Amino acid sequence: MQEKSKVFSLNDDELRQSHVVPLFALVGMFITGVMGIIGLFNDNIILASALFFASFIYFVGYYTFKKLDNNALSSAIVLYSLYLLMFYLVFTGGVENTGPLWIYIVAPVSVFIHGLKRGLIDIGVFVIIICLIMFLPNDVLQHANYSIEFKSRLIYSFLTITFLSALYESSRNMSFQHTLELSKKYQHLAHFDPLTQLSNRRDVLAKLTQEQARLVRNKEPLTIILCDVDYFKKINDQYGHSAGDQVLIELAQIFSQNIREQDCVARWGGEEFLFMLPQTQESNAYVIAEKIQTKVQACNVSYQQENITVTVSMGIAQLNAGQSIDELINSADKYLYQAKNAGRNEIFPKL
Repeated sequence: MQEKSKVFSLNDDELRQSHVVPLFALVGMFITGVMGIIGLFNDNIILASALFFASFIYFVGYYTFKKLDNNALSSAIVLYSLYLLMFYLVFTGGVENTGPLWIYIVAPVSVFIHGLKRGLIDIGVFVIIICLIMFLPNDVLQHANYSIEFKSRLIYSFLTITFLSALYESSRNMSFQHTLELSKKYQHLAHFDPLTQLSNRRDVLAKLTQEQARLVRNKEPLTIILCDVDYFKKINDQYGHSAGDQVLIELAQIFSQNIREQDCVARWGGEEFLFMLPQTQESNAYVIAEKIQTKVQACNVSYQQENITVTVSMGIAQLNAGQSIDELINSADKYLYQAKNAGRNEIFPKL
């Protein structure tokens, strides 16, 4: 569970970079290296040198990610070295003036690595520089010659690819956020009671196990209170189950407001609640139980112009050396049974 929480605590950019950046760096290193070798065989030394240099930069980006664990720096190295390579190919024309055809990879890579907003900003700057390179007269900037039709169609088609990449990234991001929200919702449902919003049985048992291990090491006390709403069935029969739900909701609020920060109260099941009180002796737990009992007695639950009075019975048990959590709960349950048999609205064992 902790590992899952850690994964979902990462933002979308970090998740994306951790998967894509090293892979893209390796692919870029391999492709530019192979193209550099091809350039050597074609006696295009300048192009081959540029491609080998780009391959080395991709290696640096991969090394930065793997050895330094720096997502931001690695992604910047990989992405902006790609931009520089594209500028070079557009400026020189590459092989037979086909260099500009590689710019189409810029749009999807940009929005995928840096996200929609920053990716579009990067692409905007990229397009401006590409236009300056291609459309400035040769007497101002010596660059490869392209026809006006080629240049305009290259920019139009690149902008189309950018639009489609942005649309895909937006849809992917919405899907990610929806999945994240569902995951949080299901994690909440797995650990909290949907009616009272208190911890459920599963959650409090996990917390009890953790506290037992910690407190036993530190030789500190752990006490629980098992609480049952008196005559709850009569409330349901007389006022209806909705009234019973309202009683449980208001009791949950009273319980939450009258425990300490380190304590935990959970809906144990039905009309039963369990209080976990770390670093608390049984005598101190009895004081807390009396306080809660008084607060409950003073509360009238209002439901459809009816005032419903409620009382609770409680059983207290302190964890003994060598005792299991099940034995602790069974001990509290026995005292709760005694409290009910004593006429209800009681706390056992008596101090």
